[in-house]
Amino acid sequence: MLSYLIDIFLIGIVAALINNFVLYYFVGICPFVGVSRKISTAFGMGCAVIFVISIAALISWTITTYVLMPGAPLTQWAAGLFMTPEAAAGVDLTVLSYIVYIFAISSSVQFVEMYVRKFFPPLYKALGVYLPLITTNCAILFACLVIMSKIVGVDNPADAWDLGRGLTLAVGGGIGFTIAIVIMAGIREELDLCDVPKPFEGAAITLIVAGILALGFMGFTGVDSGLRKAMMPEPAAVTAQVQAAPEAGGGDVHN
Repeated sequence: MLSYLIDIFLIGIVAALINNFVLYYFVGICPFVGVSRKISTAFGMGCAVIFVISIAALISWTITTYVLMPGAPLTQWAAGLFMTPEAAAGVDLTVLSYIVYIFAISSSVQFVEMYVRKFFPPLYKALGVYLPLITTNCAILFACLVIMSKIVGVDNPADAWDLGRGLTLAVGGGIGFTIAIVIMAGIREELDLCDVPKPFEGAAITLIVAGILALGFMGFTGVDSGLRKAMMPEPAAVTAQVQAAPEAGGGDVHN
């Protein structure tokens, strides 16, 4: 149980800071550049991405586990009506993963768009075209594909990710996206007051700042290994404690 909780914690930390989707994998650059002019708008976009990426991860994990992957129970049952059990167990529908994931993402975005339009009209107007463009935000599709890679083709089935790990990656990735875009928005608000050389105005200085941010986030490299060592005792120390416990107990009984 402790090992599982540590895994969950480290997956979230890695997705949010160490392997930040925007600044490490460079996915989701379109909204990162387009909606990072004001902190309020950037934060609203980040919250929308967190919600969408969480719903998309939930849907994609469920469909991948029960429908798409080889030996998925629903697919195996349906295929068993037309073929032998051995052939049904080998049916692989992962080729449909891109279509299924994009459908899940677009459905989630439509729900978010209706909710924001109804309850937050100023935010809806501020986000403009970038809100429906969350559908094409490759950071969300990237999270779904990473989750699929941790389920399908794993050598040891016991190592396949469960729903908790998948959702942690998605939420951590969404939080990392929010952190990156809010930091960028704060810097760009200050840049509006600076005398930026004319060749670097606009997207040029934005991309330069993004590169500097990426270099800064590289400082988190290795933090996950240090945290894992700090939170999990060394096997030798655990063995020594286990061996010392019976001896100490035996001494008390003997006395």
